[in-house]
Amino acid sequence: QLQLVESGGGLVQPGGSLRLSCAASGFEHYAIGWFRQAPGKEREGVSCISSSGGNTNYVDSVKGRFTISRDNAKSTVYLQMNSLKPEDTAVYYCAADIYYQCSGFFRIDAYKFATWGQGTQVTVSS
Repeated sequence: QLQLVESGGGLVQPGGSLRLSCAASGFEHYAIGWFRQAPGKEREGVSCISSSGGNTNYVDSVKGRFTISRDNAKSTVYLQMNSLKPEDTAVYYCAADIYYQCSGFFRIDAYKFATWGQGTQVTVSS
């Protein structure tokens, strides 16, 4: 069974950068999504990437600041987060689904992803 492991979270000052990683073996056929959940808020789809890496999508609030990429040879998906803001503070999760079609036309919905990692905390604060 596919297992996802996130890493790279931490404390960073506003304007800083972090790179999150999502590692798993055998996920080259899966679309991957990054989600976040802040205290008292619903889980939000942040970004997704297709199995080939050819299609990506971002929620409007992170466009131009976050970049998703994948290296299937290393079985890892990355989320590069630049120009971080306090409102980016949340637990970040990666998720995988073999049927999900990542497209810029559709919202990234959590219920469409079958397999989830344990999450990594990102805190943006001075």
